[in-house]
Amino acid sequence: MTQNQEAAKLNILIAGGSSSAGIAAARALADNGHQVLSVGSDPGRIAAAVSGIPGAVGLVCNLADPADVQALADRVHRDFGTVDGLIHLVGGWRGGKGIAGQSDEDWDFLQRNVITTLRNTSRTFYPDLLASPAGRLAIVSSTSVTRPTAGNANYAMAKAAAEAWVQAVADGFAADKSQGAAVVLAVKALVDDGMRAAAPERAFPGFTDVTLLAEEISALFTQPAAGLNGSRKVL
Repeated sequence: MTQNQEAAKLNILIAGGSSSAGIAAARALADNGHQVLSVGSDPGRIAAAVSGIPGAVGLVCNLADPADVQALADRVHRDFGTVDGLIHLVGGWRGGKGIAGQSDEDWDFLQRNVITTLRNTSRTFYPDLLASPAGRLAIVSSTSVTRPTAGNANYAMAKAAAEAWVQAVADGFAADKSQGAAVVLAVKALVDDGMRAAAPERAFPGFTDVTLLAEEISALFTQPAAGLNGSRKVL
């Protein structure tokens, strides 16, 4: 990107904005002068998430419903314009005891939250990202994708599918010679101040602080797409 593009105010949509990672990302992006559109399914939680973050707006949507996502896109285009960045932070962990213990209920939850929401949002906003001079798609995945265990088979499979989708989006950006970049940020797990306060005796070894994740997300918009597109970065 050029220096002018780096300094430009961008419209960045955060899917899963009421999570601790979503709040941290919204704050980091807003601090850099961007318009943040933070999306969640619960009106009260998303309103609380953007409270006190200048430049952040809370929006409500069921991201697992394609029609609701299209309605969200229509509203965003009407009120804010096209989207330059999509940060997908919708997820949730479900584990089990061995392969036989991987329940259908857990798989349905993971498929809906990890895969379906990503597919719906990235397909709907793909034309925006493709046309943007700084289009970025980023997801948070798991290091367990490269070394899954029997106990987290459902979770690792959902994350692997999400990574495959992002790689496909990256291929689409490359084929269209756009300035877009699709990126996977992989973590063991995330930790925030609330978790530390609730369990001060825990060391959280290998966990990634949500503040570091937020900084990595914000930095994506100041780095050239050529070096980012299709990349997988372990934090």
